[in-house]
Amino acid sequence: MEKTLVIIKPGAIQRGLIGEVIHRFERKGLQVCGIKMTQLTEEILAEHYAHLVQRPFFKRIKDSMMITPVIVCCLKGLDAVHIVHEMAGKTNGREAALGTIRGDFSMSVQENIIHTSDNVENAKTELARFFNQNEIFEFDQHNLNFLYANDEI
Repeated sequence: MEKTLVIIKPGAIQRGLIGEVIHRFERKGLQVCGIKMTQLTEEILAEHYAHLVQRPFFKRIKDSMMITPVIVCCLKGLDAVHIVHEMAGKTNGREAALGTIRGDFSMSVQENIIHTSDNVENAKTELARFFNQNEIFEFDQHNLNFLYANDEI
């Protein structure tokens, strides 16, 4: 089963959406196997958004991501990276489909509630960036037979 990263951004924290966001992933059947609150630093943001550091809007991203601590989550499930990324919706909340997290809770390209890993390779890299190995847990999820067909797991 795949693991993926979700960052619940400061805007979602300020708006009291932490539980709602996590609840949606749990209702889908994804397992939370790591979760913590952390304050992002300029260094970790420069690493995480390395592909955007030279862009004129990077300072806006950095400033926004440091307003409050964030919640980082490791979610696990079959095709978790794809499922979580689809559940998030398009980056621009005004363009995101209703029913997605951004489509339901965001009006902005910047203040768009969550970050999700966009592919399996990035998920591995991002999880290692935000979690130590002892912060991601492996434990039986007893409802798997009710989430997947027996030939899927």
